[in-house]
Amino acid sequence: MPMRSELERFFYLDDVDRDLIALRRTRSHQLGFALQLTTVRYVGLFLEDPLEVPWPVVEYLAEQLDIADPSWVKAYTRRKQTAYEHGWEIRDAYGYKVYEDHEMGRKFRTFLHGRAWIHAEGPVALFDHAVGWLRRHRVLLPGVHLLARQVSEVRKAAESRLHATVAKATRQVDPALPGQLLALLEIPEGKRWSDLERLRKPPTRNSGSSLAKALHRVEEISAFDLGRLKLAHVPPNRLSALARQAMNSKTSNLGRPSEPKRTALVCTLVRHLEAMAIDDALDLFALLMSTKLINPARRGTDKERLAMLPKLERASRILARASRVLIERLQAVEETQTDLDVAALWAAVATVASRAEVHQALEQVESLISPEDDGGDSAMRRALTDRYNTVRPFLTLLGESPALGAASGGKRVLAAVRRLPALARRKVKQRALLPKEIDEKLVPPMWRRAVYANPGLLAGSVDRDAYVMCVLEQLMRALLRRDIFAPPSHR
Repeated sequence: MPMRSELERFFYLDDVDRDLIALRRTRSHQLGFALQLTTVRYVGLFLEDPLEVPWPVVEYLAEQLDIADPSWVKAYTRRKQTAYEHGWEIRDAYGYKVYEDHEMGRKFRTFLHGRAWIHAEGPVALFDHAVGWLRRHRVLLPGVHLLARQVSEVRKAAESRLHATVAKATRQVDPALPGQLLALLEIPEGKRWSDLERLRKPPTRNSGSSLAKALHRVEEISAFDLGRLKLAHVPPNRLSALARQAMNSKTSNLGRPSEPKRTALVCTLVRHLEAMAIDDALDLFALLMSTKLINPARRGTDKERLAMLPKLERASRILARASRVLIERLQAVEETQTDLDVAALWAAVATVASRAEVHQALEQVESLISPEDDGGDSAMRRALTDRYNTVRPFLTLLGESPALGAASGGKRVLAAVRRLPALARRKVKQRALLPKEIDEKLVPPMWRRAVYANPGLLAGSVDRDAYVMCVLEQLMRALLRRDIFAPPSHR
C-alpha cells in the first residue's frame, strides 16, 4: 500500500498526463489508462492485471480526473487487448524501453559489472541497485528470477576476476610466492597447528617479552613483503571483503578452493594479518608503556613524596619560624639604620629554634626537595629508568622493524629508535655513553637529571637506561600524534 507521500510523487497527474488521458473516450478507459501510466511509474513494469492495485490508488486517480464513481475502472479489462494497446502507447509517449533492448542492455550490463567490481555488496543490495538503475532509465523490469539470475552471474564474474587478479599479481612479483603462502596452511611435523594458524593468534599478555613476540610476528609476516603486489587498480573494499571471508574461515578450509581462489584468499589474508599484527604490536606497546612503566613509576614517586611529607613539614616549620625572626630583625635594622649585630641576630633566632636545629632543618629540606624540583616529573622519570629490564627484550626488534615510517615531525624520534639496538647491545660499564653519541634535542627538561646526572656513573657520561626510556616515551607520543606511523596498519 503506497504511503501518502508516494501517492503524491508517483500517482499525481500533470498536464502532459491529463492531455494524453483525455484522448480516451470513456471514463473507464480514462481511469484504466491513468492507472497503467502511474503504475509503471511506481513499480517499473506493467501489471499482468492492471486492476491489481490497492483501491485507494484508484480513488486518488479518480479524484484527480473528476470521476465520481471509481468502480467504473472494472469495465477497463473487459477487452484484454485494450490494456496492451494502452501499454504500448504509454511506452512510446514516455520513452520506456523493453528489457531486451540491445543498446540499453549493453549500458545496463556495463553498470552492473562496474558496480559488482567496485562495491563489495551482497546479492540483495546489488539486485536493488539494478532495479534502481532500470527504473531511472525507464527500462521495463523483467521477471524477478531473470534479473536475480543475471545479478548472480555478474557477482560470480566479479569474484572470479578478483581472484584471478590477486593470484596473477602474486605470481608476477615472485613465481615462488604463491607456493610460499600456501605452505603456511601445512602443519609442520611435530606441531599441532599450521604456521598460518599460529600467525593468526594475537598477543595475550602485557609484558616486554610478549611485545617482543608481537614484533617477531610482525617481522615474520612482513618477510613476505606483500606490499610489492601491484593491486592499486583493485578496489580496496573488495580486498577487505576477501580478507574478511578468509578470516572467518577455518585455516583447514582455506586449502579446499580451487585455483586461483585459494591463492587469492591466502594472499589477502596474510596482507590483512600484517596490518593486524602491526596494530596489535602498537596497541601492546602503548599499553605496556602506560600500565607497566609510566603509571607504576608515577604511583611509586607519588608514594615517596607522600612519605617524605611529614619530615618536610617539620623542617619547613622550623625554617619558617627562623625566617620570620630574621626578616623582622633585618627590617628593624634597616629602619633604625644601625649596624647589624650577628650575635644578636642568632640570639633572636634561638628563641624559636637552636642553630643546630636550623642547620638540620635546612639540610632536611635540601635533601627532600632538589633545586630543580618540577612537581615530581623528574623523580618519576628517574623511577622509570629503573624499569629498563622490562623493555630490554624488544628493543632490538623495535629498532630494526621495517614497518615504522615517519612524517617530518617524527624523523628525529624514528632515527633515535633505529639506534636502540646498538644501545641495547652496548656494555656501558666497559665503555661509557657520551653526550655526543645521543640526540640531545630529544631529551626534554624533565628527563635531563635522569639522563645526565646519574651519580653512579662517571662524570660527563650519559645514563643509557634513562636515555632509552626517554626515547620510548617520545616514540609513544609521536605515535599518538601520527608523526610516526606504520604504513600497512589499518590505522
